[in-house]
Amino acid sequence: MAYQRVDRLDYMSLDEEMADSMDEFEEVFYRDDTNLDDFELVTEGTDTSAAQARKGKDIQGIPWDRLNITRQSYRLTRLEQYRNYENIPLSGEAVDKECKQVKKGGNYYEFFYNTRLVKPTILHFQLRNLVWATSKHDVYLISNYSLMHWSSISQNLSEVLDFSGHIAPSEKHAGSLLEGLTQTQISTMAVKNRFMVAGGFQGELICKCLDKPGISFCARTTYEENAITNAVEIYESTSGGLHFLAANNDSGVREYDMEKFQLMNHFQFPWPVNHTSMSPDSKILTVVGDDLNGLLVDSCNGKTIGSIVGHLDYSFASAWHPDGRTFATGNQDKTCRIWDLRNLSSPTAVLKGNMGAVRSLRYSSDGRFLVVAEPADFVHIYNTDADYQKRQEIDMFGEISGVSLSPDDESLYIGIWDRTYASLLQYNRRHSSEYVDLFT
Repeated sequence: MAYQRVDRLDYMSLDEEMADSMDEFEEVFYRDDTNLDDFELVTEGTDTSAAQARKGKDIQGIPWDRLNITRQSYRLTRLEQYRNYENIPLSGEAVDKECKQVKKGGNYYEFFYNTRLVKPTILHFQLRNLVWATSKHDVYLISNYSLMHWSSISQNLSEVLDFSGHIAPSEKHAGSLLEGLTQTQISTMAVKNRFMVAGGFQGELICKCLDKPGISFCARTTYEENAITNAVEIYESTSGGLHFLAANNDSGVREYDMEKFQLMNHFQFPWPVNHTSMSPDSKILTVVGDDLNGLLVDSCNGKTIGSIVGHLDYSFASAWHPDGRTFATGNQDKTCRIWDLRNLSSPTAVLKGNMGAVRSLRYSSDGRFLVVAEPADFVHIYNTDADYQKRQEIDMFGEISGVSLSPDDESLYIGIWDRTYASLLQYNRRHSSEYVDLFT
């Protein structure tokens, strides 16, 4: 992946194209005759409930009637002008013939609430795994230098951990940096089973038990200059213990146990590793990165057992279906490809996004849905029971910091980074009976 240092976290690690896009977003939005009082009225933070959305309020609270452009016109402008980041030129234009024809109109999750009190942020423009739901009411996310917790029941936002100062482990484990770390810039994170693992821009790893004060473990995986931690994953090992994986730009994948935080395995690959995901039985690891092809490797010894061939650019996302046979990969060629472990000669489906790379993937725990997030504006929910031929499209404006399904699949959370309309969107799964709005 591209190595890009961050100078100011509050403006994230945007490349020039993304920064220009945000400036253009603001220039188009506001009328020339907008005075300061009107500007504050237009941009003031207001939450949106499902009941308000049904009455016509924009789900992000954008007051289109006071702006210089309609929502429909601005959507067309974004589709025409958004520039997808590619390492291989025109990779996103060469895949149209392969893509499955997918019907829009699915309605699997319905809008429930949007809070602008929550301000998700992004450190690196290619890494979008900074939102994690641990229940249908509890979400953890990164906001600048802080790990934050949002409760949708109490509507309370609280800081869990501040990375801006000095942090040091309160437990003693071999390999842990007892002197601690200072001003850690968080590039990726994962939360599961009451544990949080965060990866940093300089190869840092920080582990915390959410039920205990202090830090359990912190380390530097490498002191190489190109050291950014690209992805982390918490999972149950074949022995039943909790482990985590860290994928790094130094081309390494490291496995740690989460009892004593010992390094169990360190696998090296020919290229920077952007993402890994463990199969449901914890035996096979998908490895994707700065190469057109990905790998399937034995999780015990790191030996290659299969190749993933078909993408036209670098990949930054992967996910396993609960059946243990199907997995998905997301790429800068704007596609998500579905693979069957029993026949890797070609993907079973090629799904194309609207504007940009596929940056984040999540299968629902029951396997019925695949959530696909683009870098900005669009999240797609594919119906796997319909062979990925039907989808729901969630349409918003802003950079997507992460997407997460709750463990019971009842809630879907989407983090939006934007200078004005940063927020956390909540969608709830539709059932035969209608939801009762808790907020009106």
